[in-house]
Amino acid sequence: MPKVIGKDTGATSRAVEYETQLGQGGELHQTASDTGEEGAVLTTQQGVAVADDQNTLRVGPRGPALLEDFHFREKIFHFDHERIPERVVHARGYGVHGTFTLKESLAEFTTAKVLSEVDEKTPMFVRFSTVAGNKGSSDLARDVRGFAAKFYTKEGNWDIVGNNIPVFFIQDAIKFPDLIHAAKPAPDREFPQAQTAHDNFWDFITLTPESMHMVMWIMSDRTIPRSFRFMEGFGVHTFRLINAEGKGAYVKFHFKPRLGLQSVAWNEALKINGADPDFHRRDLWDAIDMGSPPIWDLGVQLFDDEFADNFEFDILDATKLIPEEQVPVRIIGEFVLDGLVDNFFAETEQVAFCTQNVVPGVGFTNDPLLQGRNFSYLDTQLKRLGGPNFTHIPINAPRCPVHNFQQDGHMNMRNPKGRVNYEPNSWGGPRESPTTGYRHFEEEVNGRKIQERSGTFSDHYSQARQFFISQTPIEQKHIGDALVFELSKCERIDIRERMVAHLRNIDERLATVVATGLGLAALPDPAPAASPPLADLPPSDALSIVKRAPGGFAGRKLGILVSDGASATLIKALTKAVKDLPAVHEIIAPRIAGAVLDDGAILEAKQKIDGGPSVLYDAVVLALSPEGAAMLAKDKTAKDFVSDAFAHCKFIGYTSAAELLLNKAGIASDEFDEGMVLLEGPKDAAAFLALCGQLRHWARELAVDLDAEAFLADSQAD
Repeated sequence: MPKVIGKDTGATSRAVEYETQLGQGGELHQTASDTGEEGAVLTTQQGVAVADDQNTLRVGPRGPALLEDFHFREKIFHFDHERIPERVVHARGYGVHGTFTLKESLAEFTTAKVLSEVDEKTPMFVRFSTVAGNKGSSDLARDVRGFAAKFYTKEGNWDIVGNNIPVFFIQDAIKFPDLIHAAKPAPDREFPQAQTAHDNFWDFITLTPESMHMVMWIMSDRTIPRSFRFMEGFGVHTFRLINAEGKGAYVKFHFKPRLGLQSVAWNEALKINGADPDFHRRDLWDAIDMGSPPIWDLGVQLFDDEFADNFEFDILDATKLIPEEQVPVRIIGEFVLDGLVDNFFAETEQVAFCTQNVVPGVGFTNDPLLQGRNFSYLDTQLKRLGGPNFTHIPINAPRCPVHNFQQDGHMNMRNPKGRVNYEPNSWGGPRESPTTGYRHFEEEVNGRKIQERSGTFSDHYSQARQFFISQTPIEQKHIGDALVFELSKCERIDIRERMVAHLRNIDERLATVVATGLGLAALPDPAPAASPPLADLPPSDALSIVKRAPGGFAGRKLGILVSDGASATLIKALTKAVKDLPAVHEIIAPRIAGAVLDDGAILEAKQKIDGGPSVLYDAVVLALSPEGAAMLAKDKTAKDFVSDAFAHCKFIGYTSAAELLLNKAGIASDEFDEGMVLLEGPKDAAAFLALCGQLRHWARELAVDLDAEAFLADSQAD
């Protein structure tokens, strides 16, 4: 592992030298310029103070320059483009404003004020996104979700460009174009869109064993989240925190939603995309608009070189995570997303994130994927936003002073005055600050310049297996279902067989279930493993959605299907119980005008039954009169509402009259289960909502899915 060495206190920058010389007898000429008042600190375009503007970061005094020198790259990048499109990935996104508040100081580990000044409130902007689809794709595609956060700190902009999954497909950024090309529509036919169920993707994956851990995640329910509000976020990479003494600590960043985790069923996702392709966008907008903004806790996993040296895997490998049981997540603050954008294009579309945007006290490791991202993102902003001055766009502009000599270029929005546009100069303007400027973590680096993957990156199956065995049986079953579905869309049998060969190194039972689902004549031999998989890694409950269910219905949505003659007191009790959580409800009726309740009052509907399918709700109530149930029992859409809710394992509250509709929808009375609650009166409302806190009655899937029983029996066998 790299050896930490102390700060070089003997080095003196040229800027300090010439300032000293001028002060001892030279004449300092000043000129009016918006590069800053006399004495201002030189900063990057992100507002980060510069410690050294004379030397690039390199391996030793005569060694090669390093890509992570973001000040050098930004300076040259801007100069190169002084003479003066949809994202390639993460094109479909949705952004909101918020505020981060630090609750626990990390001053012991970092000089970053945003992480050391308790109760400091930092404005931020977060953009959620899918990866593979274009701007016009649907929200509920099975896909990784981007979770990128920009913190407008007092020391410059800090970006955590994360995902809702803590690992990634590849270990080295040089493979990123190949990964995305394979996942995107085939170049000859330009389909499929926003999905990976095709030959190109799985051909690449099965030839890239390092992706196997990520495959388990993307085939799990993590990639069909119920809402942005119910997703975790991860910084993915291992970063460094750097304290005042120049000492470093390793850190991984976590965003944990206060509302807990939740996903949807695959069949449900397909139908939501048809009913409301903007489901995630609408959900986030509505939550903030009605005054219930989502909150995430910001947590960190902190560890030192000793842990890194003894951990089973390489901490620089982005296809690996550190289980929370080994390094607990330390909650240090929270952020509330409560600000809707004024203009989607100006803010959500034009926001530019970059992994290299860090502040003093936050640094990088030699993770090869992170190093490549640091290089790539700046070039991406040039292509998308037209030139080097994208930080002049308000959504990207730091909220702290910016002073430098970068000039001109396409879309320059500043009007410098005076003649000076270089440094060192004797006219005046900003100067580098060795005391407050950004200092890179100093480490001893030795070795040949080579193109070679570290042998510590060679275990591709152990954590994939750990993820799988950490899931509950129903989650394991969903992974098997997803693999069968995706691979069934591959036309080439050899690609299917290669994937099953990899699965044999992860879990033999899973491989058997997938092979059976694909109709393979026999199990292929296990794929050769570069490093023998570890079979003794324990399960981690933190990796399961079901094991971390919130235990409450707060923040969810109840759909109440009503008819004329429905009980007014029951509906009043239900709506009050929902409000008390707090959660929300929508009234669905045969007519958008609503229904006349048994007390003569007219209850206005939010949705007509044709436009409010049960897939849009987390749980449903059938509040029907005998006449209403008889009418709806003849309606195909109403029967779909009920049968889908049942098939998707939702909790269903129903009045006795609604049994007719349930039966007509194909749910016989002897199939009623513990997830179905007879609402005999107002007193039952609160108890039903409490039961809904379990979110799904997954045991029902055994009865509605022919593959479930065999899979679960096999997954529990030893």
